[in-house]
Amino acid sequence: MREIMCSRYALWAVDDLEGRFLIVDPTIGFRSHFNIAPRSENPVVVSAEGRNRIRQMRWGLVPGWAKEGQTMPRPVNARAETLSEKPMFRQLLVENRCLVPANGFYEWKTEGTRKIPFFFHRPDNALFSFAGLYDTWLSPAGETLVSYTIITTSTNELMAQVHDRMPVVLAREGEERWLSPVTRSPDELMEVLVPCANDVLEVHAVSQRVNRPGKDDGGMILPVNGRGMV
Repeated sequence: MREIMCSRYALWAVDDLEGRFLIVDPTIGFRSHFNIAPRSENPVVVSAEGRNRIRQMRWGLVPGWAKEGQTMPRPVNARAETLSEKPMFRQLLVENRCLVPANGFYEWKTEGTRKIPFFFHRPDNALFSFAGLYDTWLSPAGETLVSYTIITTSTNELMAQVHDRMPVVLAREGEERWLSPVTRSPDELMEVLVPCANDVLEVHAVSQRVNRPGKDDGGMILPVNGRGMV
């Protein structure tokens, strides 16, 4: 098994969030980011009172039942195939589904002793969404932390050239089903937690600068070394 995937992504079309996801909230002041890393605070779309709303959440799930000071993983990814089996995710699958907006994501391909970063994005660089889950943790002092995880699945042919897992990139109809407040069985939900079609995304190699979380600018997503498709 390779390292966990989808540990960096980009979101720069922040002015398009309201129209793309039919958000009723005012803007939350989020700026463009080209190298979003775990433990950062990012916009996430949830359904509340029948409307889509933006909430700022921390990437890396802290379950609501965690005890203060408890040492435990804060997963940035969750495997679609085992969501209904894992205590951390089972109830969230029923009650706390969300969309994670993005313009693209990074993954690394191992070539000998090197790891080459690649950037996956829509051909038109438009916004899309990952399927996610979220939870709310309340500290004994009354402080609230809302956090999320991105769901991964098996690969399509394009992604298989780089990694053996990929994030669930939802189609528009899948977004509606995923956020719908109508109670759905795990089997029904699994129908949308599948690899996207091969023509949904494009990919090219990018600079090793993406390895450093402190680097965050538009140059991160530019092709390098003349390498386009893998």
